[in-house]
Amino acid sequence: MGAGPIVAGVAGPGGPLGSGFIGRPVERVEDLRLLRGRGEYVDDVHRPGMLYAAILRSPVPHGRIRSLSVAAARAMPGVHAVLTASDIAERSNGKVPVIPLRLAPLPELEPYGQPVIAQDKVRYVGEPLAVVCADTLARAEDALDAISIEIEAISAVTDPEQGRRGDVFLFDSQGTNFPITYTATKGSSDAADAAPYRRRERFSVQRHTAVTMEPRGVVAIWDGPRTQLTVLGAAKVPYAVRRILARSLDLSEDCIVMIGNDVGGGFGVRGEFHCEDYLIPFASMKLGRPVKWTEDRRENLISSSHSREIDCELELCCDQDGRILALRGEAVVDMGAYLRSSGAIPARNVAQFISGPYRIPNIEMRSTMLVSNKTPVGTYRGPGRFEADFFRERLFDIVARDLGIDPLEFRRRNLISRDEMPYSLATITPVEKHEALDNGDYHACLDRCLAEFRWTEKLPLQGALVDGVYHGIAAGCFIEGGAAGPRENVRLVVEPDGMISLYTGSTNVGQALETSCLQIAADALDVAMSQIRIFHGSTQYLQEGFGSYHSRSVVMGGSAILVAAGRLKEAVRAAAAARLGCQPSDVTLGSGLLASGYGRVVPLASIADLSLSAEGSFENGHKHTYAYGSAAAHVTVDPKTGAVRLLDYVMVEDIGRIINPLTARGQAVGAVVQGLGGTFLEHLAYDQDGQFLSGTLADYLLPSAGEFPRIRAVMLEQSPSPDNPLGAKGGGEGGIIPVGGLLSNAVAAALQSLRVEPKDLPLSPPAVWRMIAKASGAVL
Repeated sequence: MGAGPIVAGVAGPGGPLGSGFIGRPVERVEDLRLLRGRGEYVDDVHRPGMLYAAILRSPVPHGRIRSLSVAAARAMPGVHAVLTASDIAERSNGKVPVIPLRLAPLPELEPYGQPVIAQDKVRYVGEPLAVVCADTLARAEDALDAISIEIEAISAVTDPEQGRRGDVFLFDSQGTNFPITYTATKGSSDAADAAPYRRRERFSVQRHTAVTMEPRGVVAIWDGPRTQLTVLGAAKVPYAVRRILARSLDLSEDCIVMIGNDVGGGFGVRGEFHCEDYLIPFASMKLGRPVKWTEDRRENLISSSHSREIDCELELCCDQDGRILALRGEAVVDMGAYLRSSGAIPARNVAQFISGPYRIPNIEMRSTMLVSNKTPVGTYRGPGRFEADFFRERLFDIVARDLGIDPLEFRRRNLISRDEMPYSLATITPVEKHEALDNGDYHACLDRCLAEFRWTEKLPLQGALVDGVYHGIAAGCFIEGGAAGPRENVRLVVEPDGMISLYTGSTNVGQALETSCLQIAADALDVAMSQIRIFHGSTQYLQEGFGSYHSRSVVMGGSAILVAAGRLKEAVRAAAAARLGCQPSDVTLGSGLLASGYGRVVPLASIADLSLSAEGSFENGHKHTYAYGSAAAHVTVDPKTGAVRLLDYVMVEDIGRIINPLTARGQAVGAVVQGLGGTFLEHLAYDQDGQFLSGTLADYLLPSAGEFPRIRAVMLEQSPSPDNPLGAKGGGEGGIIPVGGLLSNAVAAALQSLRVEPKDLPLSPPAVWRMIAKASGAVL
């Protein structure tokens, strides 16, 4: 019933023993399959008797459901069911299941969870109200128009000020729109009061998110006689999604198989548990038929998790020489209507990682969640870190100019030195969580970045007006956390044909997982990559897996491969010794895992009948890796239009041991482009009444290669991780983290003669033009 395994490696590069695949720029082995049209995305899946689902979504941002009439829709030709909250509650002991927090759950946050379908109240435009299942998608969508709904509108909460008024609550029983405040502390806040210099500013980042090429989709197939539910379209964390789904459907986890298809991008959004991940399997179980749902682009923009919307006041306290004494501030994170899945992470991260790679002895940073009548938020590549870097790096340049210190020198004076490692960051509460930067030479990385950028040569252009445009350059530093635990699991199996099957709990969401894992396994087993098949992303392969998030798949999954490979080689030696009549220590492994002893050779296939296999698990003790880097940018700004043009962008990042420099650079450049989109273009806009204004790609603008043609990424491996056997660090998110702060500083540098100080994103042409006009005293 499944889509079958995703197999890679057979067409991969060969190579003699000891080729050293780790560190080589091997081309992605998964690309050949995709370029030949042999990939299978979830919308490519078709099953006999399959029905198509369409979802009725609330047009009202906040209101009480007074009536929902579906009789006319149910009577339409080709319609098999119209499912509402009452149908779901009937199966769930009168209650509609609620999406739990997968990460950072706390009892205080449970009352703000999202029901999988609206029951009594709607809280954002796009919230599911009903599911129609029909013979064709067209008939299902026609039936949506036949459903009659009546919703009594309630005033919407769309910003912190409205949230504080106290006359409207999204959750009446809670009596507040602010579920929790996280506090990150280090040292003593009293140091700030005694500082000779203090500067406090307000900043904001707009709501935006990942817009994957392939939108979300689910195919559910219920086999009643076998009590088995197969769900296709799993991504990112299939085992966690299975666990949540099993609990909400009152099934054993063993009854559910999650199958990962090819995925057209993840970036933290794709693969978390959304309403549809319950609704479509429920519909299949209810009807006893396969059911498929694929979101269109409007649904993608309005219902997939949003992110990034944070307002922040930040104060920096220094001595007269520009050495930072303290940092304190308050952020309000707009969580949207509910707290679900990974939604708590941006609010935690923006507080704990506000200091970045800098030596700041005293920190007090508060981050308060706001529930509003908008789509719920989740994680998006570098969650909370992109925002924190914008706030901090923007304030750094303002402070440096105040003190008459070159912005680069200001950073150099405050960068953590190699000798101070490991360096403790602020502690976050609740629940108390400690973090420490592992190792690295931050100063050397900054110097390398400036050299690659040719900073000294470009410096004379700083603030210059040339051919009607102002030039600006800026540089900044960042850290990237990775390798979330607690562990990852791998199984290796010698097959009858002598091939080796690699089963991993990591998942491929477009980050070249297959290629990287094959390189690691080939080196660990002393075989060619073409002798290994890889299976991933599906729950039938292993008892337990953890998936791909927090830049963890290479560090955690790759380290587990090393453990399993060591055990498999021991098993092969023992089996070969038994056949050769010698001791395991007398057996050597050659190319293709041929086992030889006393001049005799046993091909691997000849001992495959012994069912040779090995499992491996790697636990990191909750120690995260910390890659680090610097970036520099050169822009021009047209004062007549506000248009910003990027002329050059360089990033240098040390990610520990590099498995594949080609894919590492590709990840970095792609992340930079996403950061540029979030800095200049993308905005999930709402009006003051909570109506969504960015429902098409004509309204929600995305970056293209033509807009940002010159991006260079240099990947270093000078500081291998001390906490895993590969020495690798998570490296998939670093490129996006510094972009907002860096480009804002470059724009400010270009417009310094006009006294323009960007403090809000996005830096769209109208926004930049308004800043220029305001600074010049023009009447807007």
